Amino acid sequence: MDGHEQAGDGWVYVPAVSALLQDPEGVWGLKAALEAGQDVEAGEEMAGRVAVASPDQVARVLRQARTAQSAWARTPLEHRLDFIAAMHQAFKDHFAELVGLLVAEGHPVQVARWEVNGMIETSAPAALARLATMMKSSSRSPDGRELHLVRKADGVVCISPPANAAMSNGAMGLWALAAGNALVVGAPRSAPLSVVHLYQRVAAPILDRFGAPPGLLGVTCGSTKGFIDTWTASADVDDVFFFGSAEHGRQVLLDCIAAAKKPVLELSGNDGMIVWKDAEVELAAEALAQCFYASGQICMVPRYAVVHPDVADRLVKLLTELAETLTPALPEDETTVACPVLRGREFIEAVEQVRAAGGTITTGGYLTGLSGGTDPHGLFAAPTVARLDGLATAAGLPAVTEETFFPLLCLLVPEPACDDTLLTEAIGFLNGNAYGLRNSVWARDPAVLERACTEIASGGLLKINDSHIGFVAGLPSHGGTGLTGGPYGEGAFPILQTSHLQGISIATTVQPRESILEH
Repeated sequence: MDGHEQAGDGWVYVPAVSALLQDPEGVWGLKAALEAGQDVEAGEEMAGRVAVASPDQVARVLRQARTAQSAWARTPLEHRLDFIAAMHQAFKDHFAELVGLLVAEGHPVQVARWEVNGMIETSAPAALARLATMMKSSSRSPDGRELHLVRKADGVVCISPPANAAMSNGAMGLWALAAGNALVVGAPRSAPLSVVHLYQRVAAPILDRFGAPPGLLGVTCGSTKGFIDTWTASADVDDVFFFGSAEHGRQVLLDCIAAAKKPVLELSGNDGMIVWKDAEVELAAEALAQCFYASGQICMVPRYAVVHPDVADRLVKLLTELAETLTPALPEDETTVACPVLRGREFIEAVEQVRAAGGTITTGGYLTGLSGGTDPHGLFAAPTVARLDGLATAAGLPAVTEETFFPLLCLLVPEPACDDTLLTEAIGFLNGNAYGLRNSVWARDPAVLERACTEIASGGLLKINDSHIGFVAGLPSHGGTGLTGGPYGEGAFPILQTSHLQGISIATTVQPRESILEH
C-alpha cells in the first residue's frame, strides 16, 4: 500500500503441499492454530504467510491507485514497455525462486517451469515490438494532417487471479501497468504466496527504479468475492480483470456492466484438437498428453480430439502407453506432472458417463494415491484415455462438451466417410464448442491446413503441428470466444484489454471551414 508493505488484519499461512500430502491432519492443524494466533511455531511445513487486508485497507489501496495513475500514464509508452523488458529479465533472474514457490504451492516442478517460461516468452522482445505497434501508430493524410491512433489507459485496473495458477495468470496484470494504468492485485486466500511474492519482492522494486509513483501498485490478500463486490461498487475502479469459471464470470460481467466498468474475463476452457490421417502421430500424441499437466487442472490443456479413423487405433495405443507412464508423486519429483485433484467425485461421474455412452476407457478411470493403485479416497486421479466412436454421441456428452478439470482425455472417432466430409465434421465440431480458448490441428496436407486456418473460428489461439500449451512470443497466451471470454472475447493481450483506442488529428495547413464544407 502506498509503496510500502503494511501490517494486515491477521495472516494466511500457506502449507508446503509436500508436507500436507504426507501429514494432512498435522499440517492442517498447525495452519489453523497459527491463523488463530495460538502460541505455536511455524516450521518447514509452512511455505510462508501473507497478510490479510482489512476492508478499510482494500478501499484505501483503490484510492491510492486513483491518485497515482495519472502521473504514470504521462510517462512515455516506451518507458513503460522498458519496465516490461526489465520484468522479462527479472523472470529469468528469479527463475529458480519463482519455480520453488509454485512447487511449494503444489505445482509439479515440470508444470511450474512451464508457467515461468510462459511469463518469460510472453514478455520477450518480439512480443514488446509487436505490441508497441498496436499501442501507437502514425501516418499523414493527403491533405497534410498528422493522424495518430493511440491507446490510452483505462485508469485503475483490479485483477483477481485464480487459485490454480495465481502467479502466472496474476502476472498478466503487469501489462495493465505497461498500458499506463494503476494496478490492484487481489491475491486469493487459498493460494496467495507466489503472486504476492512476485509483485512485492520482484515487481515493486523494479517499479520504484522506473520512477512509479507510490500507490501505483497495490497488493492485497483476501476473499475473492469480497474483492469483486468492493471493486464493482468503487468509483475508483475502471476495469475488473477476472479469472474463474464461466458461471461466476457471467455474474461478474453483469455486475460490471451495471456499474459501468469494463470486465476483462478469462474463464473456463475446453480445448479441442484435430488429428488428421497424415499427422505425425507420435508428436500429436505428445501434444495431447499435455492434457495430463497438473492433472488437467489448467484451462488451456487439450481435453478432446477429433481423430481421423485411419490413425485412431494407433493414436489411442500411443496415448494409452503415455498415460500409463505418468504416476503421482510429490510436486518436487521430476517424474510427475500430477497434482491432487479437487473434483474427484466429478471425475468418477464423467468416467461413468463415458462408459454409459458406449465409450471405452483404455487406461485410468480411477482415483489413486501417492502409493499407486486404486483408492476410492485417493487425492489423485489416474490419467485417463477414453475412446468414443461417432461424433453424434460425443456431441451430447457433458464429459466432452463441458470443461472437465481433471485428467480425462476423450478421443472422438467419426464414422468413416470421405475426407472432405470428415474434415467438415471435425471443423464443425470444434466450432460448435461452447468454449473457445485454444484449438490445435495436426496435419501435413496444405489444403487441409488452409481449410483449418480459414474455417476454425472458435478460440483465441490456433496451434498447427505445435505444442498445445506452449507459448509463442508475439501471439496471445490467453483470451477466447464463447464461454471462455464472454460476448467480447477474442485472443487477448492485457495491454490492449486495459486500454482504449483514441484517434488524434493534428492539422497545420488546413482551413477548418473548408475541411467541413468542401469535398
